[in-house]
Amino acid sequence: MKSWFISIELALIVMVMLRIFSGLIEISAAMLMLKLNSIEKAIGVNAALAIIGPTVFLTSILVGLVGMSDKLSLSKFLFIGAGVILIFIGIRK
Repeated sequence: MKSWFISIELALIVMVMLRIFSGLIEISAAMLMLKLNSIEKAIGVNAALAIIGPTVFLTSILVGLVGMSDKLSLSKFLFIGAGVILIFIGIRK
């Protein structure tokens, strides 16, 4: 019987692990906010999370693109890159 792990690409495993790691950081930050029991300190923890989220997003996109590099043309890479840039422009305050 063939294991289904063999058919999963390395890039996908890295992307999944990044998301799991990010989720653990989010849960840990929530617990820290409860432990600190201060709105001011919780805002500081939340500000740190604002850096982690986009970093995980960009890293995950980059890993995915590297994993698909043999399947995409240069123009498609440029369109995806433009889309990521537009996402960041759209969420800018």
